[in-house]
Amino acid sequence: MASKFFLIAQREYLTRVRKKAFIILTLAVPLLLAAFGFIIVKVASSDNDTTDVVEVRDDSGLNVTAHLVSTPQLRFETATGTLAEAKKGFQKAKHDGLLVLPAGLDVEKAEGVQFYGKGNISLKKQGAVEDAVNKAFSELKMQKSGLSQEKLDRLRSEVELKTISLDESGKEANSNAKATSLTAYGLALAIYLFIFIYGVQIMRGVGEEKSSRIMEVMLSSVKPFDLMMGKIVGIAAVGLTQFLLWGVLSFGVSSVLMPMVMKADKPKTEMATTAPTTSSASATATQSTSAKMDQAMSGSAANMNPANRAGGMFATLANLPLGTILFGFIIYFLGGYLLYGALFGAVGAAVDDQTDTQQFMFPITMPLILSYIVGVTVILRNPDGPVAFWMSMFPLTSPIAMVIRLPFGVPMWQLALSIFLLILGFIGAVWVAARIYRVGILMYGKKVTYKELGKWMFYKG
Repeated sequence: MASKFFLIAQREYLTRVRKKAFIILTLAVPLLLAAFGFIIVKVASSDNDTTDVVEVRDDSGLNVTAHLVSTPQLRFETATGTLAEAKKGFQKAKHDGLLVLPAGLDVEKAEGVQFYGKGNISLKKQGAVEDAVNKAFSELKMQKSGLSQEKLDRLRSEVELKTISLDESGKEANSNAKATSLTAYGLALAIYLFIFIYGVQIMRGVGEEKSSRIMEVMLSSVKPFDLMMGKIVGIAAVGLTQFLLWGVLSFGVSSVLMPMVMKADKPKTEMATTAPTTSSASATATQSTSAKMDQAMSGSAANMNPANRAGGMFATLANLPLGTILFGFIIYFLGGYLLYGALFGAVGAAVDDQTDTQQFMFPITMPLILSYIVGVTVILRNPDGPVAFWMSMFPLTSPIAMVIRLPFGVPMWQLALSIFLLILGFIGAVWVAARIYRVGILMYGKKVTYKELGKWMFYKG
C-alpha cells in the first residue's frame, strides 16, 4: 500500500516539474524580483537626488526667510517684487512652490501663511514646507524669549539605544528590531504564499481529474485516502523544490546585482545654500543650524548607505536563534501546508464545477488570511502578547503566527505545545478531508451543500 502512495506522489511530482511553465517560472521569478528590487532602489535614490525650489515672499516684518533652512531636498529662494509680480514670476519659472508670509503675522500665533503650487500639491512637499516654517517660527519664539538656538541644542539630549538580547542562560547578543521584524515578516509571507499557491493546485488537480473521470480508474486499485495523501505530498515536494531553487537563484542573482546597487547608491551629504539673510544674529543662528544639520545628515547618510545597513542587518541575523527558527519554519511550513492541503483537496473532490469552490474556500482561507493580517499588524508589534500566544496555539493560525514570533524568541514549552496542537489539527483535518474525499470523488451532478458534507463525514464503509 505504501508503494502505491509513493507512486502517486512521484507521479504528481514528475508531472509538474517537467512542465515548461514550471521551468520558466522557476528561472524567471528570481530575475524578476531582482529586477524589481533594482528598479525600486534606483527610483528611490533618484527621487532623493531631486531638489524642490520654493520661492519665499516675506511681508511679515519678522524676517522669517532668514530662519528657513534649506536641505538637499528643499531649497528656499527669496522672491522679488510685489506679491502680484512674485506670482507671475513663479508661474513662468520652473520652481516648485511659492510661500507667502503676509503682513501682520504674530510669532505666537502664525495664521494666514499661504503656499502656492502648480497643480495639486503633494503631501510630501506640503509636509516638508510646513516643517521648515514651524522650525523657523520656533526659532523666532526662542529669540523672543531670550534663548538662542545654540543654547537650546545644548539642552537637548539624543540618546541612541543599543539593544541587547539576553537569553535564559545569561548570554548576551546584539539585537536589531528592524532586522528581526523583517525576518519574521519574510518567514510569514513565505508560508502564506506557499499554502495558497500549492493548496489551490491540489484543489484544481483533484477537480480536473474528477471531471475527466480518471479517478474512477485510479480508485479501482488505490484507496481514496492514499490517493489524496499522495497528491498532497507530491505537490508539496514540487513546492519545496521550487522554493529551494528560488532561494539558490535569488542568492546568486543578488550577489551579482547587490554590489552594483551599492556602488551606484552613493549618499549625498552636500547641503544646499540657505536663503540670504539681513541680520547678522539671524545669520549666525542659521549657520549654526545648518552646520548641525550637515553633521546630522552626514551621520544619517552613512546609516542610509545600503552597504552599512546590510552589514548591520547580517550581523544581527547571525545573533538570532537560527537553529530554532529553521526547525520551527520547516515544521510549520510543512504542517501548515499539509493541514490546509487536505482541506483544499476535500473541496476539490466535493464540487463538480470550479466556480462552486468559492463558497467552500472562504471558511478555509479565512483563518489563513486573518492570521497574516493580524500577524503583520499586531503580533509583529507585540510578539509576547495574548493575541500572539493564542493565535500561535490554534492550528489553523499557528503556521503564520508562530513563525512571526520565532525570531523574537519563544519559550520552548510554547513551541512544543503549538507543534503538538498543529499535529493534532493536521490529523483532524486529514480525517475530515478523507471522509469527504472518499464520497465526493465519485459524486457527480449533485449540488453540494454544507449539510450534505456533514452527512458524508459519517457515512460508514
